[in-house]
Amino acid sequence: MYANKLYLCVENKLKVMSVMINILKNFYILPLKGYQYFSKMFPANCRYYPTCSEYAKWQFEFNVPHKAFLASSSRILRCNQLFRGGIDYPLVEYTPQKHTFIESFNPYCGKINIEYWLVPQNTAPPRYYYIIKDYDAIKRTS
Repeated sequence: MYANKLYLCVENKLKVMSVMINILKNFYILPLKGYQYFSKMFPANCRYYPTCSEYAKWQFEFNVPHKAFLASSSRILRCNQLFRGGIDYPLVEYTPQKHTFIESFNPYCGKINIEYWLVPQNTAPPRYYYIIKDYDAIKRTS
């Protein structure tokens, strides 16, 4: 009886924490989306691919806010004539799910639309992955 109440209490706290994290992520992502909307009216100036605003948006989608803020800030500081520029995908620390979970979960979901690809940087723990967006996925879903 006590364990069941404890489990429900922990489960409710986790739900509240995930909602708070989503609110905090949206707090950072909404101004970025606004900036991207207005920046389409001006010529492209970013020295990197993906652009600094897209990089920051991806960081806030996949990382905790403080790590995303630091990575985005360092990227914006590097976006000038003193640095070479080029392709610089966001790098996140991620632990993949076990295959048994995927096998049991997949039959109930049906077709899965992939929006981002996680490409491993290294195989030794901690595992870091590059985030690459699949722009064709947006065309398939609409």
